[in-house]
Amino acid sequence: MRSWNSCRTQQQSGPSAPHHFKMADLLGSILNSMEKPPTVGDQESRRKAREQAARLKKMEEEERRKKAEFRKKMEKEVSDFLQDSSQQKRKYNPMGKIERSILHDVVEVAGLTSFSFGEDEESRYVMLFKKEFAPSDEELEAYRKGEEWDPQLAEQRRRLKEQAALEVEASSQTKKSEVPNSNYRDKYSHLIGTSAAKDAAHTLEANSAYGCVPVANKRDTRSIEEAMNAIRAKKRQKREDDTGAKSSSS
Repeated sequence: MRSWNSCRTQQQSGPSAPHHFKMADLLGSILNSMEKPPTVGDQESRRKAREQAARLKKMEEEERRKKAEFRKKMEKEVSDFLQDSSQQKRKYNPMGKIERSILHDVVEVAGLTSFSFGEDEESRYVMLFKKEFAPSDEELEAYRKGEEWDPQLAEQRRRLKEQAALEVEASSQTKKSEVPNSNYRDKYSHLIGTSAAKDAAHTLEANSAYGCVPVANKRDTRSIEEAMNAIRAKKRQKREDDTGAKSSSS
């Protein structure tokens, strides 16, 4: 008779033994894949991350609150400016880029005009204008240069510009009406040199050996009939000369 221990040994070494070892390997792999309990260092890192996320969320909420309050304030100021008939424009103190953007948006919704001026970011400011008092190009140019707008001074400058333009136009018209004197020495000196231009521009004089014929003598004052009779006479004379030459040769 076999003992209990021998039977137990036979059971473990029988066909069911491989299945037992497979189950053990599966449980081991599952346990190894599970996240290990956090150490003290990991817990501290997670706590700091939660605190940082909470602070960031609080800062974002505070930023949204400030923007909403600033927008509400600007809406009231723009509304008061729009209802005040004594004001044509309004200048604000320098403000940040976000504040300027909010103010421009409020002004656009109200149907007004706004511009930002200033060379650097710290000095840029916003000016509001009512539609019926929109600034001219000269006024905007003065603000861009950092100057104060003076309407009287601008009117004087405008008149001076118009006067200067009229003078330039009159001068150009006078130059067009004048007949230019041809100076070939100056005209062609840059092409053929000063000495060659001087020779080319010499004054032409009549040769006394050939004499000078007046213009009136060059004109043919004869009538058509007189000219035809002269041509016929020349032809008769030529025929007679030809006949005489043939007779003498025979």
